[in-house]
Amino acid sequence: MEERLLENKICVVTGASKGIGKAIATMLAKKGAVVYAVARDIASLEDWSIELSNNYNTRVILLCLDVTDYDTVKKQIIEIKSKEGRIDVLVNNAGMVTYEMIPMIDMNRFKQMWEVNVTSVLFLTQLVSRIMSRQKKGSIINISSLVGEKGASGQTAYATTKGAVIALTKSAAKELAPLGIRVNAIAPGMVATDRFLNEMESRFKNKTDQIGMGRLAEPDEIANLSVFLASDASAYITGQIIGIDGSIVF
Repeated sequence: MEERLLENKICVVTGASKGIGKAIATMLAKKGAVVYAVARDIASLEDWSIELSNNYNTRVILLCLDVTDYDTVKKQIIEIKSKEGRIDVLVNNAGMVTYEMIPMIDMNRFKQMWEVNVTSVLFLTQLVSRIMSRQKKGSIINISSLVGEKGASGQTAYATTKGAVIALTKSAAKELAPLGIRVNAIAPGMVATDRFLNEMESRFKNKTDQIGMGRLAEPDEIANLSVFLASDASAYITGQIIGIDGSIVF
């Protein structure tokens, strides 16, 4: 991929402290983007942000922010617009995940997960699309999940939220296309994040046997697709749910 494919693009990435979100923020910076990395805990990210900024001649700005704190989210987005003059890319990655059978679903926890996985995505899409509409250009990338499309036993609550993200993506793409704004979603299968590797020990042993490629996805592989969707190389792609699953059998 061209080294400076995202030169000077202003990108906002939520859930950037670890896993897929951190990989995406890192890869966008490597490709020349100015990255606003949003996380609830940024203390451990200061050295990372400085290193990326210096190594790739760009700016990685940390934002300590809970995506469900809507008043503060709105204030921060307005401040980014005021400082940078534009927002080119939004990556809605922040999320919660739960594993429980239907009789054991905690409805209060489900409401919290819905706020993080769905309501915050809609709210940020609303805010940022207003800015992008004035530019007549922009890319919104939502991180969904393969279980949002295929379903999974023991993950009905989580799959419900990620299915909603898919519906949101398809509808927003139709509404925003005339304004020059593209909306797509990435639906990963099993990804080798620290969280998932820990869960594999207790829940997903031998699951790689179900993957045609015989391995988990690497976070950088999700990040590479994010770069493509953020760039002008995908200028005619919108409303798509793109799976990265290594040919998994569900």
